[in-house]
Amino acid sequence: MLYHSTSLSVFLHPELEPRTFEFPYQVGASLLLVVSAYFACVTIRRGSLLRYWWGRVARLLPSFLAAVVVSYFVLRAFPIEGWFFPLPEDLRANLLMLWHWKPQSYPFIDGSHWTVPLQLMGFTVAALLYRSWWGHGSRIVIVLWVAVLVPLAQWPIRIAEPIDETYRTVVDGVGMHRWHLFVAGVAIWMWSVKRLSTPHFSALLALCMAAQEVHNYTRTPEGLLADTGSSVGVAIGMCVIALVARSPDMAMPQPARRAISWFAGISYGTFLMHQAIGYIVLRRLQDVGADTITQTLAMLVTGTLLGWMLTRAVEQPTHKLLMMPFEQCGGAARTREAKAVGPR
Repeated sequence: MLYHSTSLSVFLHPELEPRTFEFPYQVGASLLLVVSAYFACVTIRRGSLLRYWWGRVARLLPSFLAAVVVSYFVLRAFPIEGWFFPLPEDLRANLLMLWHWKPQSYPFIDGSHWTVPLQLMGFTVAALLYRSWWGHGSRIVIVLWVAVLVPLAQWPIRIAEPIDETYRTVVDGVGMHRWHLFVAGVAIWMWSVKRLSTPHFSALLALCMAAQEVHNYTRTPEGLLADTGSSVGVAIGMCVIALVARSPDMAMPQPARRAISWFAGISYGTFLMHQAIGYIVLRRLQDVGADTITQTLAMLVTGTLLGWMLTRAVEQPTHKLLMMPFEQCGGAARTREAKAVGPR
């Protein structure tokens, strides 16, 4: 949120005044994928594999679809001259998550949404791997190394000019240049439960960090441009996640624990809702003379409030509704087990 409100906002809309405080590092979404992969490992053993997969879909997809629709209508209701004005075909393309496949034809309504199809693909691959021979024992380690090394080996092709469009469509469509973030999350979990030695984990995590640095290179008219600051930020984030995962739970004052738990509970909704609508908030406040600190705070508050509303109105009730068949089956199974055992 800080990156979007203080840095990317001005880059995308140069008419916005430079922020008094700027956070120019792209770290949030990348670390979101690392954390998603870590918790996929934590939860995949709980209940049936179908329940695990459907639970992830039920958590991610309804909120995403609602966020796209809400953002679409807000952008149309409060248009700003010269800014992107979404059309019905843009709404359809965003609901179908077509941006990665052909970005020149399918613009984002909200740029933050790029992680959603990658998370859905990641959870699906995790379920398929866990069910297969390759998802267990030392074989999963081979899969992790291959998932980082193959995209790295193709990096010269990815930055070549001109790039073959069919190749780009496939590679970007499956998010190949982001696979290292999922690998990092899985590796952190394996290290936290001592299924990877520290030297092995360090080597694999270092490779993921290198892949992030390579990913952050962009081609400009002046040549390749690095974003090393963001790469270092993601690397530090990976280390922090790893240390927290491996360490015992920390004692924390109850008010702080409640505040962190509350924000964590609405974080996905906040992630989905803060960017596109937040930029409108920045521009409207600038037009009435508000200073940049007030603008930034307003975008943060608006994103948090909208995220809370999306969580309470969509994410939680739809997840509960979509998981009811599994809850009912589980309840029926427990009832049959209790009858078979009899009174104690």
